[in-house]
Amino acid sequence: MPDRRFVAASPDFIDLKPSPIQPEWILSGEPKARAAEVARSADGASNTMIWDCTAGSFRWFFGVDETVHIIEGEVFVRDDKDNARLLRAGDVAFFPAGTWMTWRVDNYVRKVAFLRHPLPQPFGSLLRVFNFAMNTLRLKLRRPSKQTAA
Repeated sequence: MPDRRFVAASPDFIDLKPSPIQPEWILSGEPKARAAEVARSADGASNTMIWDCTAGSFRWFFGVDETVHIIEGEVFVRDDKDNARLLRAGDVAFFPAGTWMTWRVDNYVRKVAFLRHPLPQPFGSLLRVFNFAMNTLRLKLRRPSKQTAA
């Protein structure tokens, strides 16, 4: 069984490394991005990152499902249908895999990103049924018997 450790970290003390935005995605300015992985699930299907970026405007492709929590600064995001939103510290947003977004960072933004590789629908449904069955079995095995509950 894989080693399952609890992971806790403060974003202020994570050592971020350069994570350049693809040059062809940059629309204006010279945005500099940095990132660091905080944790990864045992199956490798999800991970948690800290990411920051300086001023600039760029396109971004989400290759996996990503939920972000803005922890500092702000960013103006717009999709290809002109749906737009200003995300500020404290805001949470979800970007599904396959989405293109335009990001405009006027000064600086830092986020926690929760990334998940989506499964094709039939596999996702089977996985939910399997997980439900396993969790039900675990609960039954952990439930104290009436004899030992005295």
